[in-house]
Order: sequence, then C-alpha cells, then structure tokens
Amino acid sequence: MREPIADITGRARGCLLGLAAGDALGRPAENLEPAEIARRWGRLTELETGPDGTAPGTDDTEYSVFAALLLARHGRGLTSEHVAEAYREHVLVIDGPMRGAGFSELGAAQALRRGLRPPASGLRHHHGWSDGLAMRAAPYGLLAAGDPAEAARLVAEDGAVSHSGEGVLGGRAVAAGVAAAAAGAAPGGVLAAALDAVPEDSWTARNLNAAEEAVRTAAPPAGGAPPAGDFQRALHAALVTPHYPWTDLAPEAVGLAFAAFLAAGGEVEGAVTTAANLGRDADTTAAIAGALSGASRGASGVPERWAAAIGPLRGACLPSVAGRHVVEAADLLAARHRAEYGRAAR
Repeated sequence: MREPIADITGRARGCLLGLAAGDALGRPAENLEPAEIARRWGRLTELETGPDGTAPGTDDTEYSVFAALLLARHGRGLTSEHVAEAYREHVLVIDGPMRGAGFSELGAAQALRRGLRPPASGLRHHHGWSDGLAMRAAPYGLLAAGDPAEAARLVAEDGAVSHSGEGVLGGRAVAAGVAAAAAGAAPGGVLAAALDAVPEDSWTARNLNAAEEAVRTAAPPAGGAPPAGDFQRALHAALVTPHYPWTDLAPEAVGLAFAAFLAAGGEVEGAVTTAANLGRDADTTAAIAGALSGASRGASGVPERWAAAIGPLRGACLPSVAGRHVVEAADLLAARHRAEYGRAAR
C-alpha cells in the first residue's frame, strides 16, 4: 500500500501558490496573442497588484479552492453527486450574473437548474471540451499525491458535473501530472503520468506529445538562443486552433501548460512566465504550469515576491470562498492526504 508523501504540506503549498501566481500573471494577457503581449509589456514577469498589495486571481484560483475544500471534506470518497450538491449550495445561489465564470461553470449551472444530474449535466451543454476542469484539477493531484491513477479517477467525478470528452481528459492529465510531481517525479515522469491518464488516440494525448516535441526541438536552452519567439511560434503552430472563436480549449491549454513546465525544467518562475507569455487562455495555462511546477519544487520554489502577493480570495467569481487562502486549502489537502494514505498503509 502507498505511504503518505513525506513533504506533502510543502508540495501542496507550492502547487496552489504556483497556481494562484500563474492565474494572476496570466490574467491581463488572457485572449491575447504573443505579439500583442510583447507590444504591451515586452515580457510579462510580475504580478499586477491592487491597492492592498495583493494580486487578484480569477475563477481558476477560486474554483481550485472550491475543489480543495470539497476534497478535504470527502477525500477519496468524493462522488459527482457531492460535487453537484456543492454547486447547488454555493454556485446556483449566486445572486445575479455569474461574473467571471467560464463556459463550463455557466453550462453546468444551467444544466443543474434544469434538473439534470451528472453525467447528463456535463454532456448536455456545448462547452464540455473547455479547460474549466483542467484549471481546477490540481487539488485532486495533491490529495492523491504519488497515485496518479487515483487522481485521474477523482477529477473525473468532478468533471462529470460540468464536462465531457476532451474536457474531462484535460482534467485527468493535469491531476495525474500534479500527483506525480508532488511525489518527486522529474518533468519527464510528470508528462508520462499525464499521458498514462488519457487515451493514446485522444486530442489531449496528441497535444501533450506535440508539446514534448516542440520543447525538444525549439525551446530556448539555458543560454537563451534560439529566441523565445521561435519557441512560441513553434508551440502555436503545433497546438493552437487559431480559427476557433474561443481560447479555452482544454487540449490546447493543457498542451501549452505542459510545454511551459517542460521547457523550464520544472522551475516555477520559468514555467509560469513562459506560459503567461504564450497568450490565448493565459491565466489558465499559466495556472496549470504553476501548479505542476509548484508541486514539483514545493513552497520554497515559488518566488517570495509572488507568494507574498497572494492574499485571501476575494470571492469575485465564487462568493462562498471569499476570505479563504490557498495556503489554508493546501494545508487541508495535505492533512487529508496523510489521513487517506496513512490509513491505507496500516
């Protein structure tokens, strides 16, 4: 039987701090192309902070904490019905428009209001392929750290409420990758865990393999040549669907995030800044890259200036998580991981 990960608290804190930092860094670049990002900022490297000195996140961070709190309560016994009930209790009661929500959250809320239950709630709307599950998949990898198959199984329970097809596969890939990273796997092992969690012939698997190939052939080495622009163009050519009217395609975002993680060798700042400057759904892509690299390097691997800028959640997208902090959520997940796997080991 598996033992708990010895340094799971540090890994969990690093993961969710990296996720929140990526979300905040990528937020102003969402839906932009790399050339426009370069025109506006040169290169995005620093979090934009508000008057209180903290960097606001988006639904990526808030729904990740929402998932973490659910997992802290239910552990590996979590079911899609638990997730649907949490939506009814905390999401469907939002007064007025669901500001800041993505397609998948909106579609799930509409389906649940119609009386649909999972998996019909995820199958019966038109945005089940979105990256909304992938963006909040990291907590599943932390709960099941060292157990990528279990992480992929658990996140699919969540995905049945809001997603279908490639949207679920994107979540499975991220959760499995985080589970491997939190157990100390090297970047190649993290990618292998993600690939093991999805069918070989899936769009998600093809994009993960294309991401690895682009990193191998076009990523700038430590010396900085070839230019980063060449790498960005290679990744966009291999992974991006430019004619599609929305940028939140799960296979695209997951592929770009893993490419950034691999290109940085698992280092947090490099992974997050690379992902954010790729544009497209930049907050989600950078959040996933931050989660993978933060789980890999732990809390000490997150730049201190970034960690200091991550404050309590504002509840701008999901009022029920207002006042919560990602470090609190990480500690709850770490405790539940020890309880789950400590019990299994006895």
